[in-house]
Amino acid sequence: MTESTALPSPASRALVTEHERVVAEQADRHAVTLESLLAVLRSSRLDDRAARTLATETAASALVALRTSTDRQRSALLEPVTGAFARLRGDLRPLVRHGDLDVQFVEPPTTGRALPGEVAHEARAIVRSAVLAILDRGDPHRVRIQWDCDGLNLLIGIRDDGAGRLTAHDDSLRPIVERVSALNGVFDVASTPGWGSELTVTLPLDPPPRPEFLDDAVDLSPREREVLSLVVAGSRNRAVAERLGISENTVKFHVSNLLRKAGVTTRAELVALAR
Repeated sequence: MTESTALPSPASRALVTEHERVVAEQADRHAVTLESLLAVLRSSRLDDRAARTLATETAASALVALRTSTDRQRSALLEPVTGAFARLRGDLRPLVRHGDLDVQFVEPPTTGRALPGEVAHEARAIVRSAVLAILDRGDPHRVRIQWDCDGLNLLIGIRDDGAGRLTAHDDSLRPIVERVSALNGVFDVASTPGWGSELTVTLPLDPPPRPEFLDDAVDLSPREREVLSLVVAGSRNRAVAERLGISENTVKFHVSNLLRKAGVTTRAELVALAR
């Protein structure tokens, strides 16, 4: 007697998608907390006692927010572009509160198309990572952040007046490149020594569909779907591991499972079949 494999229903897939969104939201909040703590510890304006006090308050507040967020989930899957930009301003405030950096925000048009939750989440993470990279690679006094929409894409511009040493191959920009690539976006860097750097990002407002070709035959775990999406987007094992916060060996394990389930033997065949 042959045991049949039960296929996931549309309702269960929707639950998995919603779970992934909630996890991404919590990871976003964790990143803001850690970046805030890093900004406090790096500040030259605070003595040891003040830094410890502020770091403790920041961590305690984050814990309260985390416990509260576990009791509710956001019902809206779309974010107004102005609301998403306002959240970005709030996320960046702890990073620059104790420094001399002047952050200028150019508001997106209020008539801009609402952002899918995944795009809004990734856009905020991209800008935060860019500001941190700029602070690490130079000594800027001013950073200008602009969002705009052309109806099909979210257009992000970040310009600073620092040393102008950033390049597209800079290690500090690798997480941004991976995030943009996963959404089929475009990333570019232009730097002029002594005059600053300009980062431009174009993110499609309709993110690429998650590859689900294997779901017609077998069930994939949420983690396998995440690994598959990044592999199809061109990410190597190390980049996938960094993006998902897991080890390279774990990534290799998931890729091996995907190859077996797809009935192929090479990574190229897996990507070709998914596309």
